[in-house]
Amino acid sequence: MSRSYCVVGGGISGLVAAYRLRVSAGPDASITLFDPADRLGGALRTERIGGQPMEVGAEAFITRRPEVPALLGELGLAGRQVGTTGVRPLIYSQARLHPLPANTLQGVPTQPSSMRGLVDDATVARIADERSRPLRWAAGADPSVAELVGDRFGEQVVARSVEPLLAGVYAGSAANIGVRSALPALATQLDRGAASLTDAACEVLAASTVPRDAPIFGAVDGGYAVLVDELVRRARAHWRQVGVEAVHRSPHGWDLVDDEGARHHADAVVLAVPAPRMARLVAEVAPRTAAAARRIAVASTALVALALPGGTPLPQHSGVLVAGGERLHAKAITLTTRKWGPRGNVELVRLSYGRFGDDLARNVGDEELLSWAALDLHTVFGIHAEPVDHHVQRWIDAMPQYGPGHVELIAELRAGLPPGLAVAGGYLDGIGVPACVASATRAAASLVTARVAR
Repeated sequence: MSRSYCVVGGGISGLVAAYRLRVSAGPDASITLFDPADRLGGALRTERIGGQPMEVGAEAFITRRPEVPALLGELGLAGRQVGTTGVRPLIYSQARLHPLPANTLQGVPTQPSSMRGLVDDATVARIADERSRPLRWAAGADPSVAELVGDRFGEQVVARSVEPLLAGVYAGSAANIGVRSALPALATQLDRGAASLTDAACEVLAASTVPRDAPIFGAVDGGYAVLVDELVRRARAHWRQVGVEAVHRSPHGWDLVDDEGARHHADAVVLAVPAPRMARLVAEVAPRTAAAARRIAVASTALVALALPGGTPLPQHSGVLVAGGERLHAKAITLTTRKWGPRGNVELVRLSYGRFGDDLARNVGDEELLSWAALDLHTVFGIHAEPVDHHVQRWIDAMPQYGPGHVELIAELRAGLPPGLAVAGGYLDGIGVPACVASATRAAASLVTARVAR
């Protein structure tokens, strides 16, 4: 008898889960996917701006993780993977542009000289002296990044080197992000007894088997829409363009109630929705899981994508990361055409807005965001350019915050799941696309394995 599965959420996690279930359960399995959006893909969203494909959600993936290259290979899309041009980003700090320091681990310095000019001389001396100061570290500890780095290197390193990188990834603050989530390899070296933070960071960089000149980021030629379309085709799931309001146990599996009041039966379910939504859905059937999910904070962001006239004088860099405390509205600027190569006769630029704790994405209108973008471009680059096209995209409650203790929190969340119910998404094991692919693969495998074990 064929199995029936429901997948709630049509982002990358839900689509990969549906695809994995199809591969494992076979052509006769019934797979229904629920998502009320106007298109599938979630935070993978490709728009045509200035006549060119451009990402207005997740932009790239880390090539050093295997999940996305492997998935592209499975789907026959390996030839569509592209890398960056190799240009590096800048940091905007103290109202001017600085080169991104070399030889750092997510902004954590390993050489004092690389930070010169970005931080003051006293901080450079503190970085140089760090190895001589006793390090108090308890194995298994998970302080915030700001707490650890600030104690060892000073607040300027946090605000001007580490914070810009973390804000771009998490839309959060170094004060609210745990070391084990943001820098797991660093935490491992500290657990093993590294004598200093400098030594731990050096060990992580030395252990990397990836060539220093290898591209860090990859993308899909034609945009993530290419990957989304192929996953949809291969999964052959029935897409119901409605939301799910409740999940109930049934004598032979699960019943889902959609927002139109209809009921849908499934032998097993994958919930691939953000943590706050998941918590509401499982409150009755998995209260321990729901309680853990409620402790995961989220941030909202807005993105302004611009097509500027060709020839607009932008620097030969991939973008700008903004240090904490600067008088800019944007937290990051991506020079898309510089980063990935020319596209038509336009210069594509993305400006990111919104951090954990603010309500900017909800309350600031499109016209004001566009005005901010023009002002920020003039402040940073000294340019005035009227866009030939633009797009404003909002991602509400879409950025989970990986606070201290997140690993233990997720273990508690998963431990409370009953058989036949699995979760996937960017709030579990990492916020990037590779981690979402991994969590979806794990979720689908857990349902198939449980069936075989019976």
